[in-house]
Amino acid sequence: MRKIDIFTHITPAPYNDGVMKVAPTYKDIGKRMRGVPMLTDLDVRFRVMDRFDDYVQVLSLPTPPIEVFAKRSDAVDLARAANDGMAELVQRYPDRFAGFAAALPLNDPDAAVRELRRALADLGARGFQLYSNVLGKPVSAPEFEPLFETMVEYDLPIWLHPYRGADMSDYKTEDRSQYEIWWTFGWPYETSVAMARLVFAGHFDRFPALKIITHHMGAMAPYFEGRVGPGWDQLGARTSDVDYSQVLKQLAKRPLEYFKMFYADTALFGAYEPTVCGLGFFGVDHVLFASDAPFDPEQGPMYIRETIKIVDRLPVSDDERERIYWRNAAALLKL
Repeated sequence: MRKIDIFTHITPAPYNDGVMKVAPTYKDIGKRMRGVPMLTDLDVRFRVMDRFDDYVQVLSLPTPPIEVFAKRSDAVDLARAANDGMAELVQRYPDRFAGFAAALPLNDPDAAVRELRRALADLGARGFQLYSNVLGKPVSAPEFEPLFETMVEYDLPIWLHPYRGADMSDYKTEDRSQYEIWWTFGWPYETSVAMARLVFAGHFDRFPALKIITHHMGAMAPYFEGRVGPGWDQLGARTSDVDYSQVLKQLAKRPLEYFKMFYADTALFGAYEPTVCGLGFFGVDHVLFASDAPFDPEQGPMYIRETIKIVDRLPVSDDERERIYWRNAAALLKL
């Protein structure tokens, strides 16, 4: 059965060259990225991909976000290099790569809109990758709204990727996160917060056609359906200094209904039960196959292999499995 892996990461050569000039020793997650050959070596990537029949990838940059390590002018140049590089790969290897999600210099919102329009109109990007915060700012901040307007205009999706660093401590009394908790639990929390801020800011009321793919099966939302549902139906009951009940009155739907409007991918690192949970929450038509390659212990094949095993085990019909594997992606990305 055909498979479109909609969330895989790559560091195209022009972008990698730029990163090595601007931030060659970026620590923590930067250290991780420099240790994964498949990000930069196409021969390694193709050998991994060849293990799986009828399998293609949609490309996006890995973390860290460009704006975390690059000043504005460098960020603009790096985003252009990344998008040019990914577009060139898609054009050169159409049997390998179905498309790409554009990278943006989000520390310069005006330049980000210009680069987004260039990537969509000139390079054929299928959307763009938005991180869960922009240098500590919420993605619902007004300066980023033109990005959402643009995506509604083009009727293409946004890839929502989590991000925080080790400098986000686990406790107020400490200055750094310990044991990589910032990644294991911090990243799902980041995605969930970004989803909530978009919901309560009214983005889905202003942009009913908005399409957002949440990485890692919607993060915490499926598991916390009771809190997102009946819990947030009582928004304001736990707060004294702000009247949050007014927020509910301004929304056209229950918070839970907006959360179910997001799309979610299957990149759960080989975990079956959470995949079933997320599928039950979002529904077959809002779930897309993704592996998050190449960030597994085998640096590529493990997450693809194990995710395929999980999708093949899901209690769905053959038609529904086909939708998860590729039909949903083909329709959403207009492939």
